[in-house]
Amino acid sequence: MGESLNGKNKVDINTERRLADQKSKQLKEQGCSGEETEQAMKDFGLKRARLYGWPNTYVFTKAMGEMLLGHYRETMPIVIIRPTIITSTFSDPFPGWIEGLKTVDSVIIFYGKGILKCFLVDQKTVCDIIPVDMVVNAMIAIAADHCHDSGSHTVYHVGSSNQNPVIYKQIYEMMSRYFMKSPLVGRNGMLIVPKVTTISTLARFRVYTNLRYKLPIQILGLLSVISPSQRDKFALHNRKFKMAMRLVKLYKPYVLFKGIFDDKNMETLRIKNEAKDMEKLFGTNPKCIDWEDYFMNTHIPGLMTHVFKK
Repeated sequence: MGESLNGKNKVDINTERRLADQKSKQLKEQGCSGEETEQAMKDFGLKRARLYGWPNTYVFTKAMGEMLLGHYRETMPIVIIRPTIITSTFSDPFPGWIEGLKTVDSVIIFYGKGILKCFLVDQKTVCDIIPVDMVVNAMIAIAADHCHDSGSHTVYHVGSSNQNPVIYKQIYEMMSRYFMKSPLVGRNGMLIVPKVTTISTLARFRVYTNLRYKLPIQILGLLSVISPSQRDKFALHNRKFKMAMRLVKLYKPYVLFKGIFDDKNMETLRIKNEAKDMEKLFGTNPKCIDWEDYFMNTHIPGLMTHVFKK
């Protein structure tokens, strides 16, 4: 059993597993296809997560994992490491290395491709990001520091929001400058000059997208029934709109999040390692990151090279 995020219900992990198994069995008995089963299980998991106050199954299952670890805190040393949004390497093994699209990276790629036309975000909100090599270094340093502990339960937040914050407005400006200098080329051979409208509240965003995009696309859909020549155009715009809405739904809990994470334990360990002249070896201090240099010369170029394959 564990505490829910909204404080309304207790979370029983065994019950959640049983309910998930029952749902899966029910779908199988109904003869659902693999695709139908996958979507139904995603919807079911999201419903369970929101029942307890978590925005999605990703953070819900991480919370349950921490609950399970809590049961062993009296008999073995437990260390929980909570990295924030992980981005490409700062320096090791080389600057800009990354595999796959990670959270904020999807927005950068879709912006550069000209797909993202509007986005829900409070530009004054801090985007808590940390390069992946600093996360790995932190894990090694923490493991070394706690290897002889017994019965401990320590939580480390590994991020940048407290020590060296960067806000979404800065990221947007850096992203914009990068693609102005190094624009992508569209399928028509023309350079893409991306432009996005940012809206800071969900209510305003819904009104804007419904009037600016959803309604015209619906009208285009009706025209495509009468005029088949409009079908490809409708399919293209409808696909782009749905993709943008999926991104908004995915990132909504984070782009409007106002919290700053307390990294006191991580800072204490850094100071301890500096006294031993070990911090240079581990390299965990976000204060050393120049965000403009990192985004313009490391992270976005890394995305283009290792993910977008440009």
